[in-house]
Amino acid sequence: MEDITVLKADIDKKLDKENTNLSLLKESLARSNTNTQNMLGILSSFENRLKKLESTITPVYNETENLRRRQENIERTSSMLENVLGYYHVAKEVEMDIKEGPSTCGLQKYLSTMDRLLKALNYFHKHNVTSLELSDVSQLFNEGKDVLQTELRNLLGRHGRPVPPVLILDLIGPDEELQPGDDIALEHLPAKVMTELSDISKWLVTCAGSADFLKDYWNRRSSMLVASLNGLKEHLKSASGGSATLSIQHSPALPGKLRAAKDTPNRRSMNKFVFLTKKAQTALMKSPFEPGHRRQGSSTPESSRDEGADIEIDIYITEMSAVLKLMQSESQLMMRILPDKHHRTVFDNIVQQALDMVIGEGELIATNARKCIGRHDFSAVLSIFPVVKHLRTIKPVFDLTLEGCQPPTRAKLGALLSKLGSTGAKALEEYIEFIKNDPDKASHMPQDGTVHELTNHTIIFLENLHEYPETVGAMLLMHGKYGSKKSKMKAADYITKVLSALGRNLSNKAETYSDVTLRPVFMLNNYNYMLTSLRRAGLLVLIHMWNKDVEKYYTDHIVEQKRLYSQSWSKVLHYILEVNEPMSYQRTQSPDLKLKDKTRQNIKDKFTGFNKELEEIERIQKGYAMPDTELRESIKKDNKEYILPKYHMFLEKYRKLNFTKNPDKYIKHTVESVERVIERFFDTSA
Repeated sequence: MEDITVLKADIDKKLDKENTNLSLLKESLARSNTNTQNMLGILSSFENRLKKLESTITPVYNETENLRRRQENIERTSSMLENVLGYYHVAKEVEMDIKEGPSTCGLQKYLSTMDRLLKALNYFHKHNVTSLELSDVSQLFNEGKDVLQTELRNLLGRHGRPVPPVLILDLIGPDEELQPGDDIALEHLPAKVMTELSDISKWLVTCAGSADFLKDYWNRRSSMLVASLNGLKEHLKSASGGSATLSIQHSPALPGKLRAAKDTPNRRSMNKFVFLTKKAQTALMKSPFEPGHRRQGSSTPESSRDEGADIEIDIYITEMSAVLKLMQSESQLMMRILPDKHHRTVFDNIVQQALDMVIGEGELIATNARKCIGRHDFSAVLSIFPVVKHLRTIKPVFDLTLEGCQPPTRAKLGALLSKLGSTGAKALEEYIEFIKNDPDKASHMPQDGTVHELTNHTIIFLENLHEYPETVGAMLLMHGKYGSKKSKMKAADYITKVLSALGRNLSNKAETYSDVTLRPVFMLNNYNYMLTSLRRAGLLVLIHMWNKDVEKYYTDHIVEQKRLYSQSWSKVLHYILEVNEPMSYQRTQSPDLKLKDKTRQNIKDKFTGFNKELEEIERIQKGYAMPDTELRESIKKDNKEYILPKYHMFLEKYRKLNFTKNPDKYIKHTVESVERVIERFFDTSA
């Protein structure tokens, strides 16, 4: 019970506490309600005051806004009136500036003045076409437009200069790649002038709607392009001492490897373009022929091909690279001056004259080559190969540079390549027929059996072809794909056919020799010269793409000709081989041997016959030519190995016999003296 009492007392305490808290809460709620009522009263009073203020201010604001609008209208009307009045007076105000031109007031101020006239012109056309002022403004505007066009012409003429030849040569140096996107570092005009030209052209096109000035631009730039090319050729002509000129007007020539004059230190050498004759000459200088063993009838490259023609070709190749670089440079200049929409038309007209000039020179090369081919001067076709190779190389860049030009303009280089290619193909085909049907047999045959002139010229011709296998192959394939393996194969096939025709011709020519020994000497010289030349020039590598047996073919024929040549010793061997021996070797060694008169005479006849035939073969073969040192020494060695052992045995067999009272009369030669006789073969000075 005691616990219940304690618990009840505790609950009562808590109840009293909660009642106290409840009373406090009610008091707080009452105070809050009082504050709320007070705040509502204040807000209501503030709202009423705002309504009163708004009703007072709104009329004032409306009146102010109306006044502001009236003020703006007045100002706008005043401004328009001023502008309109300005249109009526602008002609008198700017007349002096327009007539004096931009040189007096400056270009930008002049263009601003022209803008004022344009605005006046547009106003009168729109609002008052019958106004007298329209005629004045229109006349003055046209005068200003003409002044701007004249200023453009003057700027182009006053500041435009041909590109110096040294800069062009630097631009097309051997390390330069002809790419259409590259910046061409040529300053045709000062930067300030280009800015002024750009401003004038844009204003004339955009504001005046005029394109008449474009003709002035392309005429000026076209003449500068042509002048740059002619200046380059004149420069190179003077550097060459004026030794050669092209066969058309304004086309001087130059030597291919010109270097800078002393006053042009930045000039790069033109090693990129090498004369064919220089290459052929270098190849000949590496040949194994010695002085005194010259190929009869052979000619130097200078005599077989006109060096002046080589100079012209080198100039032309340089000129083609130059015109491409200059066209690219003109394109970049045009883009900085003229509006985009006129680029194609203007560029097409800029390049026409220069392009026609270089294309015409290329066509002249083809025409001259055709004339030479008609005279069977096939060395002229060699001029075509470097040109075609170079044009094929730069054609993709040419096409990209001329992209957007008219179809006839873009087709010019292709047409030139086609003409040169057909000329080259015709010459190559006729060359084989010329070799096959060469009528000269006895009249032009070398009397000493040396390398024939036809062989010499043919090898030089083929050595030059080796520089252009893709070009030659593409020509023969009727303009096949350049640089393909098929083109090289066709070139290898062609060279093989030329060599085959040459071999048959030489074989026929050899038959004209009455001296049967001279025939294998002649063929041996020619076969050896052909093989060594093919090896030296690297032509065998190309030929073996088509026929791997060519080298073996010549090697086998050289061996066969050596065998035929060895038959020249048959008369000598007749006396020392002793087919019909008078006595055996054993008998000759007997100390008590007594010879019969018939036997003595037989031995005497052998020595006499040997001496006579050896002297005869020495006399004849001293007059034979063997221009190749290695071949000559090889033949002498073969002769020694072929004769000396046999003569040694013959001499040892009979020299101790008492077959004569005067042995010196019959035994005239020792083995050593026979060797010295052989050493004198193929030497007219011996």
